[in-house]
Amino acid sequence: MKIAFRPLTPEHWQDFELLFGERGACGGCWCMFWKKPRKQFHAEVYEKNHLDQKRMVDEGVIPGILAYVDGQPLGWCGFEPRENYFALSRSRILKPIDDKPVWSVTCFFVDKKFRKQGVTVALLKEVLEYVSSKGGRIVEGYPVEVVGDKVPDPFIFTGTATAYKQAGFVEVVRRSATRPIFRYIIK
Repeated sequence: MKIAFRPLTPEHWQDFELLFGERGACGGCWCMFWKKPRKQFHAEVYEKNHLDQKRMVDEGVIPGILAYVDGQPLGWCGFEPRENYFALSRSRILKPIDDKPVWSVTCFFVDKKFRKQGVTVALLKEVLEYVSSKGGRIVEGYPVEVVGDKVPDPFIFTGTATAYKQAGFVEVVRRSATRPIFRYIIK
């Protein structure tokens, strides 16, 4: 499968909407879960989150990249500098481990037809290329360590530890049994 990647810009907004569907991927999130205080996020699911993400993209924020096969969007990875994620900074488990400037990978969404085919790993590798092109040196992720029975896909929207390992990331801290923090240092 030959995957192409494009940053989410106004020109690709319709592809983002097509991939996420009417419900905004996972329950109206529109990849705004980490950007707002929890109470505000839950009060604004669906249309308000949709409009807020679109406004930011229209203002020039690039909140992530889309993956395509044959011109059709099949995957998404949300990432930005960590300081853009209000809720992430308030997390007890995922709080910063140091004061170094970090780009945070916060979300994946892959079309059901393309899951378990390496799309997440390919997206992670493309994130590294993008961040490097912007002068970033540290990329951090907050995957789920899947233990035991299969975890429903909506609960692993931050990716899996296995995918991060396959993309070359290294676990740097674990404050919870199932929520490690992984990093990749760009040389």
